[in-house]
Amino acid sequence: MGSFRYGEIVRVDFEDRTLAHLQSVIGAKVRRGESFHFSWTDDRSHGGGRSSVWIHPGCSLLYRFDGRNVPFLNRAWLTDLMSAANSQSGLYVMPEPAEPDRELHLSTAGAEHTRRVVTASGRL
Repeated sequence: MGSFRYGEIVRVDFEDRTLAHLQSVIGAKVRRGESFHFSWTDDRSHGGGRSSVWIHPGCSLLYRFDGRNVPFLNRAWLTDLMSAANSQSGLYVMPEPAEPDRELHLSTAGAEHTRRVVTASGRL
């Protein structure tokens, strides 16, 4: 279970796979200088309900992953998350759609970023 931290106050736990997708979408928006709302449902242990933060290019963000492996990213989920982020309601966590044919793998070994498309058979 990884966590998303916004400044000194906000810490939200997400599964590493979900967090990797959020990182990709939030990073793309911030890189383009775009601001937006990011909302999530709070765990019952934190009172339930829903929280939202305003993400902007000058904010401090920390993505803390429990696992060491970088997950494959589901293109369909990235598209859905980005569409939400670009909407008036803003980014929110939604269920991952099935995408059997293609997934995007982002590896952050040093400063290099690699992408590879894997088919359902596992071949490049």
